Amino acid sequence: MEDLNMSHKVFKMSFASIYPHYVTKVEKKNRTRDELDEVICWLTGYSLAGLAQVIDDKIDLEAFFEQAPAMNPNAELITGVICGVRVEEIGDPLMQKIRYMDKLVDELAKGKAMEKILRK
Repeated sequence: MEDLNMSHKVFKMSFASIYPHYVTKVEKKNRTRDELDEVICWLTGYSLAGLAQVIDDKIDLEAFFEQAPAMNPNAELITGVICGVRVEEIGDPLMQKIRYMDKLVDELAKGKAMEKILRK
């Protein structure tokens, strides 16, 4: 079970502070920032311009997901373990969305094909 206090701290972290870590993670594994952006936009419905804007505005993860244009209906197909927790069993909807994003970034970094990551 994830610690509730830790969860609230994560919710208030800015997306802009996390994004460079995602970029580093995928680029170390010979994936690109464009692929990362495609995955994040697929999940959240943000356009590339919208994604750039939330980074510039330094909004927190809670606002990032609240303001997301449209969570992908296929997000519920994202399964597996991230940080020792099965993403499909996370009770808090916001934490589940954050972990969905983490899981997609992990799959990208592990070299999974884009069509599988995007649940096509």
